[in-house]
Amino acid sequence: MQETPLSELIQQRIKKLEVLRSLGIEPYNGVFEPKDSTDDIFKKFGSFDKEKLENENIFTSVAGRIILLRDFGKAAFAHIQDSKGRIQIYLRKDILGEKFSLIKNLDIGDIIGVEGRLFRTKTNELTIEVHNFVFLSKSLRPLPEKWHGLKDIEARYRQRYVDLIVNPSVKDTFIKRQQIIKYLREFLESEGFLEVETPMMHPIAGGARAKPFKTYHEALDMELYLRIAPELYLKRLLVGGFERVFEIGKNFRNEGISTKHNPEFTMVEFYVAYKDYNWLMDFTEKLLTYIVERVCGSLQIKYGDYTIDFTPPFKKVTMHNALKSKGVPEEVLRDFTAALRWAKEKGIEVPEKSSLSKVLDEIFKEMVEPELIQPTFVIDYPVELSPLAKRKRDNPEFVERFELFIAGREIANAFSELNDPIDQKERFLRQLEERLKGDEEVPEMDEDFVRALEVGMPPAAGEGIGIDRLVMILTDSHSIRDVILFPLLRPEK
Repeated sequence: MQETPLSELIQQRIKKLEVLRSLGIEPYNGVFEPKDSTDDIFKKFGSFDKEKLENENIFTSVAGRIILLRDFGKAAFAHIQDSKGRIQIYLRKDILGEKFSLIKNLDIGDIIGVEGRLFRTKTNELTIEVHNFVFLSKSLRPLPEKWHGLKDIEARYRQRYVDLIVNPSVKDTFIKRQQIIKYLREFLESEGFLEVETPMMHPIAGGARAKPFKTYHEALDMELYLRIAPELYLKRLLVGGFERVFEIGKNFRNEGISTKHNPEFTMVEFYVAYKDYNWLMDFTEKLLTYIVERVCGSLQIKYGDYTIDFTPPFKKVTMHNALKSKGVPEEVLRDFTAALRWAKEKGIEVPEKSSLSKVLDEIFKEMVEPELIQPTFVIDYPVELSPLAKRKRDNPEFVERFELFIAGREIANAFSELNDPIDQKERFLRQLEERLKGDEEVPEMDEDFVRALEVGMPPAAGEGIGIDRLVMILTDSHSIRDVILFPLLRPEK
């Protein structure tokens, strides 16, 4: 059977629209206030049997989108869906009278309001016997019949509004996302943290190693950068006397797109005075167990083929020991030439203008990171990889930093904050040398941040958690695009 072209289907619906208007019916009526949601109806009356519904004579009204429609001549059944669920409706000619003729102008996708009496059908399905209905929005574009296959994946992201209509599990993912953010905020506030807002447009690109997006402010005649990270502003607040602060918001990084990366993403960053990274590891365990228990109902969750166990304590391993566990020789950990040669032998790409720390970081990403399935703190990174972190007192080549990995993904990055302005300025200056050699990801020198440190910042610990990646794990989603309502896509051809 040959399919009717989309353009023809749209024209058929436009004709129905014109018929309705010729009858004096506005297909985009804005006046209808439903008494109940579908969920309300099932909660209140779902336990009522056929006899009780008849005796009670319960009338209700709901509004929603038609997602199934079957016309039997003198009667019709339909399912309508609102934000809470769906319910069956029953339309009869002997009840609706002349208005029954209007159902031939109904289509799947139309939004209508119905008023009627609750009853149970012969198959015992709770149903609304419609006594009146109104058109609220005529759908001119048919909903797709086949929307689940891999070939439709980009269409699903591009037309998320349709994806949400036809795939209830997608809506559930985004409801759970907001629950995760809710409990994250709730926990931080219960621990005395103050939520703040810092600029999205920065005069200096900094706070993390990444290529920024540039913009321009005409009135001030200045180039600005979309925020890479809020870190340097949040630490200024520690200088100003706030001892526990956090911010949930968007960051922007001009980098590649993958299942783990979107140029625009959501993070929480929080900073606490008079603590260090050891305290933060314990705090992170408490924070995540608080969220996971409330959102998932258990500390053991399914992610793909794995069962992830969030029961504390999480495993801890140094970066070097993690590399050794994958067979990386001691010489490779100490010597740049040996590390470069070893990486090339293993087929691991490294940056052209590299160093020992950067080569080891690439080896780590390739060989260690994908196998860190259970929650694992990787601690003690080389200074070069962590320009804003405090050095370890017993080994100044390394810093007091951890990254938390779950399901082979970095979820959090944290460290004891560097509050020595002289050391910080020297590290910025060394980074500038890399920038002058052409590395666009190296942050610029932030003189005002150094000045803030010179005023005096208390010892502190800070952490950033990627909310999108956390949502991926807690919703068993395997692409970051599945947890972002409107991910960035190339323009349609």
